[in-house]
Amino acid sequence: MNTPILLRLAALLSGLAISRAAEPTVVHAEKFHRTFSAVHPVLKRIRAGELIATKTIDSGGRDEQGVERAPGGNPLTGPFFVEGAEPGDALLVHFHQVRLNRSWGTTSARLGMFALTPESIAALHPMYLPNYLPDKVTPGKANRVKWDIDLARGVVRLTDPQSAVAKLEFPVKPMLGCVGVAPAGEFAPTSTPAGPYGGNLDYNQIGEGATVMLPVFHPGALLFLGDGHALQGDGEPTGNGVEISMAVQFTVTVKKAAKLTGPRVETADYIISVGSQPEFVSSLDRALQLATSDMSTWLIEEFKMEPWAAHLLIGFQGKYDVITVAGSMGLRIPKRYLPARPR
Repeated sequence: MNTPILLRLAALLSGLAISRAAEPTVVHAEKFHRTFSAVHPVLKRIRAGELIATKTIDSGGRDEQGVERAPGGNPLTGPFFVEGAEPGDALLVHFHQVRLNRSWGTTSARLGMFALTPESIAALHPMYLPNYLPDKVTPGKANRVKWDIDLARGVVRLTDPQSAVAKLEFPVKPMLGCVGVAPAGEFAPTSTPAGPYGGNLDYNQIGEGATVMLPVFHPGALLFLGDGHALQGDGEPTGNGVEISMAVQFTVTVKKAAKLTGPRVETADYIISVGSQPEFVSSLDRALQLATSDMSTWLIEEFKMEPWAAHLLIGFQGKYDVITVAGSMGLRIPKRYLPARPR
């Protein structure tokens, strides 16, 4: 047998060994939570590197069959207790799969008033009546529309109502809105805001292939997931994405004594500092300052850049994302401009 064939056979056998080793631990939740709290019963104790396969239900509490499993308000799957995670560490959550498992989703039928000027809201008065599009998606509820999802083609499309001039059909970009750990002390925020613990980040960069880094405040970190979106625009100006249930596979890594002050994200192309804060309590200026300060620290401490070099890299290659209106911001640095991480 010639060398190329031997090499291909070796690669195939290696791949089979990896796939067997990576058989996931399947975790099904029967109860879902609406707070990031350290007092919730642990759903599953997991180890660093263990591949976990689980599901999330949509923000209204419905699963992949459309069955209501919990009250609405971003029900969370978890908490996962990570062996070896201690306060002061960082939890790195690596998302290997973030997949749509349903053929429809819902959104608001309009932009939130928080995204518009009072004058423009007045000009669109009928759209902002409480009973705009009543019972269109769910009996007894208004101001919602339903999106069809073509899983084979990977697109979402709005068919009712239907625009006479624009084809409202877009590629999907699956993401998780809620990724967080139990915050410091006895604080138990709901699954609506964001903060240094993560929470309802609603950042459309948190999808398959992304790694989310979070500070650890309690033994085991106590990780929660939820609020899947098939698609969401920057800023979440409607107040939601295309809300859907998800099939998720992830592993975790514990970075000892990392002393993070807030969430970070890494994708194939960027490292990202997130200025994470609840919406409507501070200005986006504050979120920008949080993200920029953290990125400066990250470049100096982990990549060993001189402070002046870190500042100039941010100044001339940084890309700012409005994550949520009147809430959080992200600062992305392209990886191609980073020095190699010291070993």
